[in-house]
Amino acid sequence: MASAADQMAQSISLAKFSQATDLKKRLWFTIGALIVFRMLSYVPLPGIDPTALGLLSQQTKGGVLDFFNTFSGGALTRMSLIALGVMPYITASIVVQLATSLSPQLAAIKKEGESGRKKLNQYTRYGTVALTAIQGYFIAVGLEALGANQGVQAVIQPGMMFRIAAVISLVGGTMFLMWLGEQITSRGIGNGVSLIIMAGIVAHLPTTLFNLLEGGRSGSLDPIKLIGIIAAVLLLVLFICFMERAQRRILIQYPKRQTQRGMQAERSHLPLKLNTAGVIPPIFASSLLLMPLTITQFAGNRVSGESRMGDIIITLNQYLQHGSVLYMLLYGAGIVFFSFFYTAVQFNPEETAENLKRHGGFIPGIRPGKNTEQYFDYVLTRITVIGAAYLTLICLLPEYLVTALSIPFYLGGTSLLIVVNVTMDTVTQIQSHLLAHQYGDLIKKAKLKGGRLR
Repeated sequence: MASAADQMAQSISLAKFSQATDLKKRLWFTIGALIVFRMLSYVPLPGIDPTALGLLSQQTKGGVLDFFNTFSGGALTRMSLIALGVMPYITASIVVQLATSLSPQLAAIKKEGESGRKKLNQYTRYGTVALTAIQGYFIAVGLEALGANQGVQAVIQPGMMFRIAAVISLVGGTMFLMWLGEQITSRGIGNGVSLIIMAGIVAHLPTTLFNLLEGGRSGSLDPIKLIGIIAAVLLLVLFICFMERAQRRILIQYPKRQTQRGMQAERSHLPLKLNTAGVIPPIFASSLLLMPLTITQFAGNRVSGESRMGDIIITLNQYLQHGSVLYMLLYGAGIVFFSFFYTAVQFNPEETAENLKRHGGFIPGIRPGKNTEQYFDYVLTRITVIGAAYLTLICLLPEYLVTALSIPFYLGGTSLLIVVNVTMDTVTQIQSHLLAHQYGDLIKKAKLKGGRLR
């Protein structure tokens, strides 16, 4: 019955889409912002020789930086102004959130409300500039040494001026993307940074599908394997949709109140998502892995064969190649950690229990106050274990199989998880705007009728 009502509400919302002028403006703004993002991915850094970029892509092909290149929409391979994408911003956000949990001073700032949130956002911006400058410098140094052994020079005029120009350009590109994501969140349909990441992944999908179909046509890919890949992707999408909708509903009861039918107790449910953290843990885990690996990858180009440090850096990069055991372990550990960390940030059992107690609500069989807080923590910990296991399975198992079968890895579980999750959130945002538009129309009609009666 509830599902039929939801379908009816959805059909009504879609029928009202043409009348929702504010929503259409938000959609056009979001589309325009994503077009600007894709155009910027083709603007190269100043002083780069385009001929050497092919050599760069060949040297890093199959490595962990390919994962970074997928998130940036191919900007890293082209060495564009936004080659680092929004990953420095995400890394800075992680550092600030961790510091807020560990530092009493930052925790006090967080409790200040809107002013505290603005201060923490400012700290995040400062951290983004610092991380982008560090990564940009090592990228510039690595580009100067790129192709030197083959007699090819990636940089037209190496030197300090090129490094300064590259760092300034990369910092400007990342800060612009950060600002663009904030604008999409406030003036678009929300989830600005996530939409930018998804746009970079989706940009690779046509090439991926073409390569798969071409492999099946030419015979380089077994047709049975091709059918199996397509079926596995579809099943994976359905499984992600099912798990993202899964909830643990906790019964909340309120004191009996007098109604027309007599004394009745009000009941409601507190829904706790199985995956409360959403797509944040894989993005955070990959961001933390990619930040040092970007530095070591390009620093290795500079010191390769010159010192023992160069050999250590090259060995480290080999152990952390995409699909390697160490990479999988670190990635999985990061996903589990951030699943629990971000869930703790999103849901506060103490605050929720206090709000229930203040409004007279309670869980049947559980005393209000401390016992309710402990019960919330008990339930949340156990569903987070399931959510973390689900995210780890989705992100690691397909990645391992894709690597073992020599399939382009951007068809892996992490990319699909981000695309499906962000798409579901975007559809929910659109439906929310449509419902708000319908309620606004009803209120206007009610006011008009009331005025006529007077």
